Amino acid sequence: MPAVTHLTQRLVAIVALSVAFVAMTMAITAGTFTTLDQQVALAMHSIWQESLHRLFQLIAELGGLELTTTLMLALLIYLWRGGFGADALVVGAFVGANALEVLYKTLLYHPGPPRSLYHSDGPSLTEAVDATGQFNSFPSGHMVRTVVVYGLLAFVIRRLSVSPAARSLVIPVAIVIIVAMAFDRLYLNVHWESDVIGGLLLGGIALLSATVWLDRPRKADN
Repeated sequence: MPAVTHLTQRLVAIVALSVAFVAMTMAITAGTFTTLDQQVALAMHSIWQESLHRLFQLIAELGGLELTTTLMLALLIYLWRGGFGADALVVGAFVGANALEVLYKTLLYHPGPPRSLYHSDGPSLTEAVDATGQFNSFPSGHMVRTVVVYGLLAFVIRRLSVSPAARSLVIPVAIVIIVAMAFDRLYLNVHWESDVIGGLLLGGIALLSATVWLDRPRKADN
């Protein structure tokens, strides 16, 4: 019964985050976040230190398409080879979240911060495709991937690791990475603050959906 209750709570949370994400999209379309976005961007620009640029580019790599895809492929192989064939399908949450991010950036006109504020991101395929920093930026793809990938890895490690230290540390480490990525997006001014919030919401939806799949009711073994 407790397991069913936890699943129900997560399903309710998914609905709540989905409503919040849609509301966020409508607010951005209406220009509600424009002033706040600009204020946050200018504040970050005012504390910019060139000496820290390389550090924040390295942080950006944690949410890059290359590393996160590699980590999800590794998780897929690990679960499949460990006899968790159906559970390995959980990486579909990562694929789906990325697809929705691309769809939103294709359909929603929401240019990122101007070139005068933008600082180059970490080397990645996305940078190669658009090196100008001018693109539809809602939601932040780095933020989406960071929440899904490191949140999901933390969930799986906490469930399957035989190391008590790993089980106790993995969630705090995932939280630190997510917070660092949120600040990184703003500090480099590659995204507005509304993009980061949108990425957190979409990533949270995908992550909770993934955990619901992993904790789905199972048939008793004969």
